[in-house]
Amino acid sequence: MKLKTLLKSPPQDPDDTLFKTLFRDVKPIKQDKITPPRKSSKGKTANTLKKHQADKELKRASASFHFSDGFEAHFPDAGPLKYVKPGVESYQVKQLRRGEYAPELILDLHGLNKEQAKLEIAALIVAAQKQHVDCVCIVHGVGGNVLKKAVPNWLIQHPAVTGFHQAPLEWGGRGALLVLLENSSLKHSDGKL
Repeated sequence: MKLKTLLKSPPQDPDDTLFKTLFRDVKPIKQDKITPPRKSSKGKTANTLKKHQADKELKRASASFHFSDGFEAHFPDAGPLKYVKPGVESYQVKQLRRGEYAPELILDLHGLNKEQAKLEIAALIVAAQKQHVDCVCIVHGVGGNVLKKAVPNWLIQHPAVTGFHQAPLEWGGRGALLVLLENSSLKHSDGKL
């Protein structure tokens, strides 16, 4: 019987007894429970929807200003797809081919139709200019050749595009383009690219 009594009451620790003696008058603090005001879900959804609509309209306006489906450039049949803006040194596009420029932004157009792709490319160029990015990669794929033919024609029309080259294999090969954009970091001291 003594064994059961000993098991029920743990042995007294002198530190534990001292602690209880010192803090016997202390009472727990009652915590305040103040909740912050919440926004209604309807207002948040409406604002998000308005912002999304405004972004779409900005993309559409930017794309329609720079890109025309009626323009068709002539590219040589042999060799990789490349373009250098008139007045720009061709060595920069050669550096693209050699992989000396690594793209800082990559846009994958898989699953998009022509109109969606046009909007996304316009948004990519605007974002790259805001972030002072010199090189971007646009992955258009090779499936039905619809975007593969349209993307270079759109890029030539944009004033910020100084050149592009078919991407090396590490960035998509025949299914992608490395695009060089006009930014201040590429300009020489004489103001030319």
